[in-house]
Amino acid sequence: MNVIISGGGTGGHIYPAIAIANELKRVDPTVNILFVGAEGKMEMEKVPRAGYRIEGLPVVGIKRELTLDNLAFPFKLGRSLMRARQIVRDFRPDVAVGVGGYASGPTLLAAALQGVPILIQEQNSYAGLTNKVLSRWAKRICVAYPGMEAFFAPEKIRVTGNPVRSDIQLADSQTEAGRAQFGLNPAQPAVLVIGGSQGARTINESIEAGLVRFAEAGIQVVWQTGAGFIDRARAAVQQAGIANVKPYDFIYEMDRAYAVADVVVSRAGALSVSELCLVGRPAILVPFPQASEDHQTKNAMALVDHEAALLVADSVARTTLVDQVINLLADKQKKQTLSDHIKSFGKPQAARDIVDEIFKLISVSKEV
Repeated sequence: MNVIISGGGTGGHIYPAIAIANELKRVDPTVNILFVGAEGKMEMEKVPRAGYRIEGLPVVGIKRELTLDNLAFPFKLGRSLMRARQIVRDFRPDVAVGVGGYASGPTLLAAALQGVPILIQEQNSYAGLTNKVLSRWAKRICVAYPGMEAFFAPEKIRVTGNPVRSDIQLADSQTEAGRAQFGLNPAQPAVLVIGGSQGARTINESIEAGLVRFAEAGIQVVWQTGAGFIDRARAAVQQAGIANVKPYDFIYEMDRAYAVADVVVSRAGALSVSELCLVGRPAILVPFPQASEDHQTKNAMALVDHEAALLVADSVARTTLVDQVINLLADKQKKQTLSDHIKSFGKPQAARDIVDEIFKLISVSKEV
């Protein structure tokens, strides 16, 4: 059995794709998997590190502002379509899976035009442009949120959730290991601050402004800043003489980081939201306002509307975020409510459910 998985550009696309691949291999170790990504994007490094082969396409996105780079778009798209068609011919996939991102467009279109059944995995509560265009050819569309009939044909939709790494689901067993790793005092509350792998400037500056207040309140902070802010964060912590704030440029052991958190501050990307739902931690979400179609705000509101998370707008975070964190930590009942409600959105079997849909498509295709 041959399976193409295409897409990427961000961790929110790449890591669910790898989780799907891992589950395919777990169910059927003989399956052949080929990833197709965009040249120069992070999937070209992350996918081989996960043990899978990847081919790159020269495809790029259209920039919102008028630039000379946009003039190259149709030419790179044409080259990508030709390259994708050749990849599909050579690999002869039984199914093609798209997870969103630049490369999934030409790859899934090439597959569909050659009669290969395609499956789309949409991570967000607001469908991306590529997936909306591709949906007309898709046999199945796996989504993470209800109400996606606004974008896709209802008969194609399966609500599976977003697949996440298996270690995240075991976070509750890592509390002691996490406290030891991050040097935390179990008698004091702890906040985990994450802004994605690259960090989030607004969140970082908000935490920086509240360092003294966290210290005065006896609150510990595990702070993932991203590489671009780490030196500034370390200097601020050192200058303030604060020992209870632990800045890191990147945290690899996210299961341990979630395990020690009484409250989590995060952007509202699809992957982050899915992880929070699985670990069931009270969350304050600060959506990135420049995300396409403002989808992070929509992701956050899907939880906020069910009292499963709090939202702080990026525009006011520098003046209100720290207050919200301190107030939430002091409100035991609110924390419990948020935790209970966000857990109801968790889909621990997401990868397995998506793989089941993949096998169904292959079975129907072979019968035909």
